[in-house]
Amino acid sequence: MFKDYRVAEHDFRIILPDDRDFRPLLVQYEPFEAGTVTQALFILEMVDSLDAEAVEMLYRDEAPDEGQTGIEIYRTAEGSVLACIAPARGEAPKARVLFSPDYCSARFCCSDEDFLFALNNALMLQFAFATAPLRTLELHASVIVNGGRAYLFLGPSGSGKSTHSRLWIKNIEGSELLNDDNPLLRIMDDGSVRIYGSPWSGKFPCYRNLSFPAAAFVRIKQAPANRAVRLGILESYATLYSSVSGLKNDRAMASNLHRSLEKTVLEVPCFNMECLPDDDAARVCAAAVRDNVGGSGNE
Repeated sequence: MFKDYRVAEHDFRIILPDDRDFRPLLVQYEPFEAGTVTQALFILEMVDSLDAEAVEMLYRDEAPDEGQTGIEIYRTAEGSVLACIAPARGEAPKARVLFSPDYCSARFCCSDEDFLFALNNALMLQFAFATAPLRTLELHASVIVNGGRAYLFLGPSGSGKSTHSRLWIKNIEGSELLNDDNPLLRIMDDGSVRIYGSPWSGKFPCYRNLSFPAAAFVRIKQAPANRAVRLGILESYATLYSSVSGLKNDRAMASNLHRSLEKTVLEVPCFNMECLPDDDAARVCAAAVRDNVGGSGNE
């Protein structure tokens, strides 16, 4: 069987074995179903085994956070790209994914019990790699929508991104969650920046097939007081760079990511938010970003 999806206006197809019914596990993808598309940007197929010889390491999580997915990526003898994915640091891989050199086709294998873990991670990698030339960025962020615009909270795992989103929902009237971990960014033909929901949302399920103009990026940092400061262009670039998915040591992909990041930081303001995990943090942040981007919204 195959299923077609449209995410951030990019179409892709997954092909699954006919002798097993994985459809009950695809609930999070249902809002993004696209019928049958005429031309998929990429295709991911589940297979029973992969025969690939790794010859060069391209990427490894040197110090992944406890409990976070561990990923190792290799170049193969044939020039393809092999990803080995484990649920956490120190654990054995539960999924292997073999990408074509252009990332437009891929095959993954896993046990049936690890299917959703494998599918999600394989698709997130392939989506990031295949859309990098198309002015699209996959971000590690939590996103709130307020007043018809998207506010993205950035930072490493455990910095308080999700907590800050919940504080906005509680304290800033009209705030709604768009995505809690893996939103997508596209630079549109007119140069504007738009944020999309995705089928991947970390530990908090929020799979919304919606999009909104980007209002601001906010880097969350735990501190003993609440203070928001707008960042300059170079600091903004560094903040977004650390939150973007992609093979940054791949010259062609890194160049595409750079072009998209450069356009983004020139178009959308970025802030540093030192904060406590309290209600006032949301009020201070909302006031600062809306003063700078001309937002209205109500507290």
